[in-house]
Amino acid sequence: MARYLALRLIDTIPTIFLVLLLVFMAMRILPGDPAVAVLGDMATQEQLALFRERMGLNDPLWMQFIHFVGGVVTFNLGSSMTNGKDVVGLILYNLPYTIELTIVAMLIGTAVGVPVGVMAAKHRNKLPDHAARAFSLLGYAIPDFYLGALLLITFALNLGWFPTNGGGEGFVDRMYHVFLAALTLAFVKAAFIGRLTRTSLLEVLSKDFVRTARAKGAKERRILYRHGLRNALLPLTTGLGLSMLATLSGSVAIELVFNRPGIGKMLISAIAERDYAVIQGGVVVFALMVVAINLLMDLLYIVVDPRIRMA
Repeated sequence: MARYLALRLIDTIPTIFLVLLLVFMAMRILPGDPAVAVLGDMATQEQLALFRERMGLNDPLWMQFIHFVGGVVTFNLGSSMTNGKDVVGLILYNLPYTIELTIVAMLIGTAVGVPVGVMAAKHRNKLPDHAARAFSLLGYAIPDFYLGALLLITFALNLGWFPTNGGGEGFVDRMYHVFLAALTLAFVKAAFIGRLTRTSLLEVLSKDFVRTARAKGAKERRILYRHGLRNALLPLTTGLGLSMLATLSGSVAIELVFNRPGIGKMLISAIAERDYAVIQGGVVVFALMVVAINLLMDLLYIVVDPRIRMA
């Protein structure tokens, strides 16, 4: 297993380097002068020139890129151009809120989606199956930011059951603050996971070994869970990985809708202010989280099907 993970880590190095290069170039292509964005239109040419010199914006691009990569390697991403705060400190403050939103949303989505998919497969072409498919279509059709706004207006503003902003303090309070935002993302994920579970389970239940188990008199519950769901785990694991990546990216809009701290909200504010250091640091963190999720999926593949480690 160690060799397998080492090979996967080596495979991620070119991807990470390409992400760093693309992020760096994208920041330089963006229209607008970061010095003007920070100091304002009333700043003098001397003040603008001094700011560019202090931030290293006058250095050649290749030198700026080397400094950027060196900072990523040494966990020194510089300071924010707008408020002077350490970028790593900003990331460490906001990152836990994004992670907890992603994890809670995935837990709720999986806890709802898998049973819905199993129920649909068990009662194929009957009322529960039709209801599950209608639920999936509804989940695909409603944009998460729109659903989030509806939930916020209904349960936070009108009924007052949930807070309208912030991330909370302490475990219980943070779960209270994150629930409505996580439920928004979980609705879409449950629709996807439910549909995937149904499809994968029906495919497995059509196999010859399932027919053989039925012919031998195995109970339907045993066939459904031990033979069916167990062998449907591999494609389901792939779907869970993709769903987690989509949840991570979807957290950007949800953090804005619910006005809660997080890497996504930090990035949007930094983009509006042309804050190169914060934008680069935030995107790098997102890229590393994607790499970590892919490695986690590789580990789950080994657990689900040990033959993969021999590939």
